[in-house]
Amino acid sequence: MSKAEKIEQLIEELSLPIADRLGLEIVQVRFLTQRGRATLRIIVDKERSDGKPGSGVNVDDCADLSRALSAILDEDDTIVEGEYHLEVSSPGLERPLVKLTDFERFSGDEARIKTSAPVEGQRNFKGILRGVSGDSIDLEEDGLRKAIPFKLIVKANLIPRL
Repeated sequence: MSKAEKIEQLIEELSLPIADRLGLEIVQVRFLTQRGRATLRIIVDKERSDGKPGSGVNVDDCADLSRALSAILDEDDTIVEGEYHLEVSSPGLERPLVKLTDFERFSGDEARIKTSAPVEGQRNFKGILRGVSGDSIDLEEDGLRKAIPFKLIVKANLIPRL
């Protein structure tokens, strides 16, 4: 496990109880270093007021989590060493699908999936999520059902309906 992955795992563990208290779901935690600048990026989501999945997150939700997590990180500077920028945001229209449960939750929605190795001769998929079977994602692409092993997925996002 890389240093960034260890930081991401620790930050997710620290963030979960805060997010639960605020009624938020941690979608993704990323620790990125670009051009010598470190960024801790946390994406959160929650059900909309009409009870439908994502994204009912507002600016206040992001600020509340940011303040609470910053207080913890400021107390213990060994969690993330050195300077970094903390970003807490909603998932946006192209919500990342990170956990196996995300693919089940957004069944019926259109998604784009990229894999690390070919599945049925391709690595890029675009279709309707049809749920989860075991450790595979069921995707309907051009009228054909495809099983994509979850462990091969390197990136997946919802495609917004406009």
